[in-house]
Amino acid sequence: MSIDLKEFERLFDQYFDSLRGFVYYKTGDIETSEDIVQETFLKLWKQKEQVNKETVKSLLYTIASNLAKNHYKHQTIVFNFINAPKIEKASESPQEIMELTEFENRLQNALAELSEANRITFLMNRIEGHTYAEIAERLGISVKAVEKRMSSSIQQLFQLLGHKL
Repeated sequence: MSIDLKEFERLFDQYFDSLRGFVYYKTGDIETSEDIVQETFLKLWKQKEQVNKETVKSLLYTIASNLAKNHYKHQTIVFNFINAPKIEKASESPQEIMELTEFENRLQNALAELSEANRITFLMNRIEGHTYAEIAERLGISVKAVEKRMSSSIQQLFQLLGHKL
């Protein structure tokens, strides 16, 4: 089964508002809810050839729920990284403190350069201490995909930070 453009537009009109409310309940933010619902329909469109019209409603809610969970996970990772305890600076010289502060700023800028998927994967591993298998399970991807993301992240960070990594 599949859906065509006309059917897709009908589904969008029929379910957008209720999905937005469903996601808003999970996120508490209207703009985020709208973004997630738009991404939900984008995912639906990408798999339009495999969509069963009889189960499309539950598929939409499942996609939206998973995207909301992923958004929450991402927000948690970012929050934990931002609020991670800073390295003790009391016993260091002013020059060491300045160099460390400069490196922390460069690292944050370099992390911002990573794709969202790579940044999330990198932070989950290096900041939160999750194994590749745990990350794969949480993000719903293969361990091989986690390995590729980590390799890409480390390579990009090394290029951006050079020998100071």
